[in-house]
Amino acid sequence: MLTRRDVLTALAASPILLSAAPAAALDKKPFDAAAFEAAQAAGSSILVEVTAPWCPTCKAQAPILASLSAQPKFKDVARFEIDFDTQKDLLRKFNVRVQSTLITFKGKQETGRSTGDTNAASIEALLNQSI
Repeated sequence: MLTRRDVLTALAASPILLSAAPAAALDKKPFDAAAFEAAQAAGSSILVEVTAPWCPTCKAQAPILASLSAQPKFKDVARFEIDFDTQKDLLRKFNVRVQSTLITFKGKQETGRSTGDTNAASIEALLNQSI
C-alpha cells in the first residue's frame, strides 16, 4: 500500500526525471574532426552548432534544438558543437564569423546555414534540408 510519503517522494522526483528525458535526445557532441568526417562519409544528416556560453541567442536556440532533436524525423541527425571562443581554427574552416550559427549537411554537401535565428519554424526548415 502506498503511503503519503511514497506519493510525495514520487512527485518530488518526477520533475527531475522529466527534465532528464529531453537531455537524452540532445546527443550533441563537441566537434571531433574524425567523427564529423565519418558522418559525412556515411552520408548522414549533420548539424554543426557554433555557440558561446555567454550568447543569449545561443541560449534561445538550445530549447528549440532540444525539442526538434526529440522528434523522430531528426533522431538520426549527428550534432556537433563548436565553441566560438576557443575553436577559432574551426570557425575559419567553416567560414563562420558569428556565434549562434547553425550549419546543416547531408553527407559532404552543405545544405543550409543560418545565423542568429531563434524562430522554431525556420530552424526546423533548416534541419529538414539535411534529411
